[in-house]
Amino acid sequence: MIAAVIRAAIAHRVLVLLAALALAVAGVLAAMHTPVDALPDLSDTQVIIRTNWAGQSPQVVEDQVTYPLATTMLSVPGARTVRGYSFFGDSYVYVLFDDNTDPYWARSRVLEYLSQVRDRLPSEVSPSLGPDATGLGWIYEYALIDRTGQHDLGQLRALQDWFLRYQLKTVPDVAEVASLGGMEQAWQVVPDPQALAARNITVTQLVEAIRAANGANGGSVIEQDEAEFMVRSEGYLRNREDFERVPIVTEGGGVPVLLRDVAKVQRGPGFRRGITELDGQGEVAGGVIVLRTGKNAKAAIAAVKTKLADLKHSLPPGVEIVPTYDRSRLIDAAVENLWGKLLEEFIVVALVCALFLGHLRSALVAVITLPLGVLAAFIVMHLQGVSANLMSLGGIAIAIGAMVDAAVVMIENTHKHLEHWRDAHEGAEPQGTARWSLIAESAAEVGPALFVSLLIIALSFVPVFALEGQEGKLFKPLAFTKTYAMAAAAGLAVTLVPVLMGYLVRGRIRAEADNPLNRGLIALYRPILEAVLRHPRATLVLAGVLLISATIPFARLGSEFMPSMDEGTLLYMPTALPSLSAGKASQLLQLTDRMIKTVPEVDHVFGKAGRAETATDPAPLEMFETTITFKPKDQWRQGLTMDKLKLELDKAVHVPGLTNLFVPPIRNRIDMLATGIKSPIGIKVLGTDPATLQTVADRIEAVARSVPGVGSAIAERAQGGRYVDVRIRLDDAARYGLTQQQIQVLMATVVGGDPIGQTVQGRERYPIVLRYPRMDRDSVAALRQLPIVSPPWHATGPRPGGGHFADHGPADAQERERPTGHLRLRGHEWPGSRRRRCGSAASGRPASDVAAWYHPGVVGTVRISRQRHGSYQDRGADCVGDHLRADLRGVSPCQRSDDDHGQRATRPGWWAMADLVAGACGIGGDDDRLHRLGGCRGRVWCGDAAVCAPRLGTSARAQSACWND
Repeated sequence: MIAAVIRAAIAHRVLVLLAALALAVAGVLAAMHTPVDALPDLSDTQVIIRTNWAGQSPQVVEDQVTYPLATTMLSVPGARTVRGYSFFGDSYVYVLFDDNTDPYWARSRVLEYLSQVRDRLPSEVSPSLGPDATGLGWIYEYALIDRTGQHDLGQLRALQDWFLRYQLKTVPDVAEVASLGGMEQAWQVVPDPQALAARNITVTQLVEAIRAANGANGGSVIEQDEAEFMVRSEGYLRNREDFERVPIVTEGGGVPVLLRDVAKVQRGPGFRRGITELDGQGEVAGGVIVLRTGKNAKAAIAAVKTKLADLKHSLPPGVEIVPTYDRSRLIDAAVENLWGKLLEEFIVVALVCALFLGHLRSALVAVITLPLGVLAAFIVMHLQGVSANLMSLGGIAIAIGAMVDAAVVMIENTHKHLEHWRDAHEGAEPQGTARWSLIAESAAEVGPALFVSLLIIALSFVPVFALEGQEGKLFKPLAFTKTYAMAAAAGLAVTLVPVLMGYLVRGRIRAEADNPLNRGLIALYRPILEAVLRHPRATLVLAGVLLISATIPFARLGSEFMPSMDEGTLLYMPTALPSLSAGKASQLLQLTDRMIKTVPEVDHVFGKAGRAETATDPAPLEMFETTITFKPKDQWRQGLTMDKLKLELDKAVHVPGLTNLFVPPIRNRIDMLATGIKSPIGIKVLGTDPATLQTVADRIEAVARSVPGVGSAIAERAQGGRYVDVRIRLDDAARYGLTQQQIQVLMATVVGGDPIGQTVQGRERYPIVLRYPRMDRDSVAALRQLPIVSPPWHATGPRPGGGHFADHGPADAQERERPTGHLRLRGHEWPGSRRRRCGSAASGRPASDVAAWYHPGVVGTVRISRQRHGSYQDRGADCVGDHLRADLRGVSPCQRSDDDHGQRATRPGWWAMADLVAGACGIGGDDDRLHRLGGCRGRVWCGDAAVCAPRLGTSARAQSACWND
């Protein structure tokens, strides 16, 4: 059959040549459009579900978001593994599918099951699918800087979010443009709790008023003058003046209370979980280009660079785009190096053929078929979607040596036949039909055997196709390309090679014995061959000894999943302790970047702490990923290698509490995808007791540090997370007309900064955040005395006004550390030596709403006077401190009398604030200071007028208050 194919190819040699030309053209086109990357994508077929729930602790996110999502995704068809990660304010669920699963089919199935679980999630969260990409898709990173100082971090981040991000998304094969670093701008509404209390305004009223004043709607159309006029009403809040004019409530006489009367409005940063820094010079904003799965990384990066070059003309003056990571450098270096090696192989093969065959035109037969076989492999690669990378091109390099075997053997056999023809015909050359018959006979003689031998070589890598997981993704491209190239060489050997021999094997062809190189090698080889044939047993024993002796070095060889590769870039990934604050993370990031920049070979240092705005980066704030790019190697100091450079960097960076780790970026992401561990070697400890796990991990760390070859070892701290847990006393909350949910929503808003809306400013959108002043929420002590204005309607019935309480209202707090590392707040005891700020209530509130608990050791009776129509004239509060306790106990309790009913309000631990502040805190008659601190209007009287009344004064502006002394 093979002989018939050879004869048919010679008979239709013109068609064969045309087919070869078409193969070359198609191969070149396929090679031009084949995706190019440094390494094959080793990531699994995965779909990422990211759910943002700002301000929520990891445990709340786990219970209410991650767990329902993860358990639902277990039923997705084809899902092999489901991984859930709960972070502060974010949930990540990774659904990993079987290797042969189509990624877009997987995304549609996840969306189908996601619709089933939405009803079980909190109403304020909205899960979304991540991009059709993986962590290996980070192909390009850049930073936005302004060396002139005209633009702050918020403006740079806005430029990235609302201009560059959308422009770069239009680039083909870009799945996502993720923003990172900088400051996300927000409109901050900072209410004055005292002003709210003075006007009976609750935080809920404030939120509803802002929402009601921010929006737009349409009223269909009206017809006028034979034309339609669209009716619309736009009322977006666009600037500070718009916010300040928002009406909250209307007081008596139709006088509105505006937002500026009770709050301060300002532009400021929002909450962030990602920080970036460049070259140790300070924070910057930036972006990451994420490549779509399976696409051409090199072409995408080139398109991104072109787009950025066009966009530079549209940037504000002073703003620059600084590339901080460019994978195309690695791709170009790796592919160019491999193509150079392939070209060297081509040249070597051509020279060897010319030397041994002794005929240049005969060597051209092998030289022509070699690139055709490679191009044929590229055609199949393109159709199959295999990228051109180190592994796939490496398979072609392995195959090149064997691809020319059939051509060389056929040419030598043809030379023999031609030599015999000349001997039989007195030196005459065969012509015409006789020549082609001779070529066909010589090719058919060895063709079938050569074809089978090449097929055997092609099938030698079939076991590699059985590999699964990352091993299969890594080595299958090599096996595919080698197999394709060998199969193409086998086909060309029985079709094109005979035709080319008929055209090129002409002229003077020397006999094999006339070639001095052949004669020398045969003379060297023949004695060895005769010797082993005379002593076959000794030859076999010697071969067996050599085989057995090979087991000794083999047993001592190390093993590695993938050989180390100099990527030209490094990641500095130190391990920090958990619960690192954003401010400290920024300081450490800048400090380490400065240390790294001291090494002369370093070009740029782009530090990142936390995560970018993408589902492909589930990094906590304490995880640093500093990308180090280097200058060209011709600018390095003489004799310096990458390994030596790592040692120098390790010496340059020394920060207590950080364990250094320098790894190549791609290699690190491969390790992270495979094991979830950022270092090349990791040990997982499983168990049920966190304390025992931490103890075992610490012991392993100590042992690992003593192992030769270990540069650094660190046990990740599973414990140490710090929490502030607020325990709500439901009975006390009900007394103030509050539910647990209302208090929790209030905390999320005024403490956590949960956005209450967003502004629409052209194409830009900025969140609206309502938070108490920093002094009222930035410490455990401040949270203990968080001012709350209760609603005017209580569970006991309608009341003339709301209540305001500070410090200990319906919540307990105590600080302690649990085995999990959480710090809880519980109880209402404080250290007696610690001073704290007192709270105040607003005018027009019932006496029962004035809540100002004092230290449990202080007990007193409060009698409060009130006027008709529910107008209350005095307030209650306390000032705490060891030096005040005796004075407080010595003060006569103030009294309020009910002019209508003569009721007396009596409760242990309640004190009239005016009495305690003026009599015990020693304000005296400083009306201005009382006014500055905020407080009550009207008459205040006590049982001991000699102590209280003279010190308060009679100013109508005077209002009761407390402060930190």
